[in-house]
Amino acid sequence: MTGLVHSRSGFEAWRGRQLAVIDSCLDRSLKRLNLARKGLAHLEEAMRYSLLGGGKRLRPLLALAAAEAVGGRARAALPLAMAVEMVHAYSLVHDDLPSMDNDDMRRGRPTCHKVFGEGPAILAGDALLTLAFSSLAGHKGPAAGRLGQAAAFLARGAGAAGMVGGQAMDLALEGRGAPGAPEEVRVMESLKTGALMAAALAGGAVLAGGGPPDLRRLWGLGLDLGLAFQIRDDLLNLSGDPALTGKAVGSDAARGKATLPALLGQGAAEREMKDLHRKILAKIEVFGTRARHLAGLIAALDERQG
Repeated sequence: MTGLVHSRSGFEAWRGRQLAVIDSCLDRSLKRLNLARKGLAHLEEAMRYSLLGGGKRLRPLLALAAAEAVGGRARAALPLAMAVEMVHAYSLVHDDLPSMDNDDMRRGRPTCHKVFGEGPAILAGDALLTLAFSSLAGHKGPAAGRLGQAAAFLARGAGAAGMVGGQAMDLALEGRGAPGAPEEVRVMESLKTGALMAAALAGGAVLAGGGPPDLRRLWGLGLDLGLAFQIRDDLLNLSGDPALTGKAVGSDAARGKATLPALLGQGAAEREMKDLHRKILAKIEVFGTRARHLAGLIAALDERQG
């Protein structure tokens, strides 16, 4: 990794510190709603189950690392980091529903709708999505003047031109009974997974004072990272260990999902994923040693088995 040597032990220490802050802030965000006192304990329980029930916290970590990469402090990006994880949690709740991917397991335990019912799960997802934007808008501090731009990045990454659009493409490809062309699948997966990562990177950077060139670079990096991440997910769905992935293996093939491993073959998909990681690391070298934690995150994603 030319110009961006990172210490594995140093990165893991940084990640451990940031994860503790992220989980504490997410917990406080739910507690501040006081839903149980309003007779909505069941809704709060479903939201808590979905938001605090494990996960890698990749997207908030990307936001914090991007803030450092543009020369700011990780904490400057915390408002966006919290919001993007809430959006991600909502998206998983809805993605697991019978009308979407119809998954029974997530993160090694039953999905939200299996525990609380389909209607409550939909409402829990809705509540997490709206909480994301209300918590971001309500933040006070030095970065408050840049919150509008960060919110715009998050809306773009999460909405019809981003994650939701990618999910719509995914459903359409599955529903028409044809696998789609590789480029069509690349666009779908970049939107479905990459757009929210792009929002985390660009939104975190803007709260730390990043300028337009940095934001454009990080947005494009996020789209590439999402595609690489999704290829890895699709490969793990083919032959991963359910104990590590926390999800059933083979479900994509059973549903006839359009994936690059299915279209190109496992070997070609793996080579494309490796090429994407090299491209991503080259893009962040412009940030120098300030991007060492971002480089550590990308390296960890390249090696993940779950």
